[in-house]
Amino acid sequence: MIHMRNSTINNSVTADFRAMGTDVSVEIVLGHPVSKGTRGVFEAQETINKIKNIFSTNEKIFSRFREDSELAKINTNLGKEIVVSEKMFEVLSLCIKFYDLSDGYFDPRIIEVLERIGYDKDFKSNDFNSDVEKKINLEKIAGDLQEDLILNSERRTVLVKKRIDTTGIAKGYTVDEAAQYLKAQGFEDYIVNGSGDIMASGFSDEHSVWRIGIEGLDDSKLMLKLENEGIATSGISRKRWRIGEKKVHHLINPKDPENFSYDIKTVTVIEEKTVEADGRAKVLVLMGKEKGLEFANKNNIKALFLDYRGNVYLSNEIKKNIL
Repeated sequence: MIHMRNSTINNSVTADFRAMGTDVSVEIVLGHPVSKGTRGVFEAQETINKIKNIFSTNEKIFSRFREDSELAKINTNLGKEIVVSEKMFEVLSLCIKFYDLSDGYFDPRIIEVLERIGYDKDFKSNDFNSDVEKKINLEKIAGDLQEDLILNSERRTVLVKKRIDTTGIAKGYTVDEAAQYLKAQGFEDYIVNGSGDIMASGFSDEHSVWRIGIEGLDDSKLMLKLENEGIATSGISRKRWRIGEKKVHHLINPKDPENFSYDIKTVTVIEEKTVEADGRAKVLVLMGKEKGLEFANKNNIKALFLDYRGNVYLSNEIKKNIL
């Protein structure tokens, strides 16, 4: 179900719905003096309906909790070369890209670790106290990713030797696709928010770019501006639980799965595309504050680190987006 509402304050249409296991919000601003064009409320509402369909379609492609998803088909055909959709091929290519850029901190082969610690259902419907061993031994993910995930661009095929999980970047990818659809329909001023994975375009009203607050920080202390950019926040606050006496969370370090770091509460990253911000934010959380901040500065990444004491650490590049 989509809940739509109109605002006369900035002449906008906003809609909220649930998809891909998360809450999605879309706001479209309908023509103000700094915009080149003006679109109507009906057109905006129709476009939002199409955007919900984009999210629903991508859930059927990328979900690891659906037996009928394309991802499930891949994971049940280990060792076989199969043709995949363009979307799946693109996301798998991005997985390899992030793996290479992060020195292996981003690794889609973490699915077995997630299942062993009880994360084998949608988080909201999961009972983490049932059928989970109180003592777990988690092994480092061995071997190069491209030995287990083999892509053929000419045939648009994939051959996987170990099961994979694409949900780490699928939401950011879908937010970008929704934003691209809005742009193709002639809208210039909008924001798509997939529970913290955000793409913003144009202006929120006739005077201002989009302003984004940071979860865990008072807006009066710090806000970020987005100018035709994507932003994603990754952290361990929302998805953590216990196995016996051991605290665990959903961000798995493939280099050391037994080590569930609590060095950083969240990392927020700004990039040209939300999917790029999504992948990098997860990597920086796993790296920790010192290594992550060094990596962000070395690679010119706009990154904000927040620890559990409320301390904020900024990369050099993100300072340009501070309000």
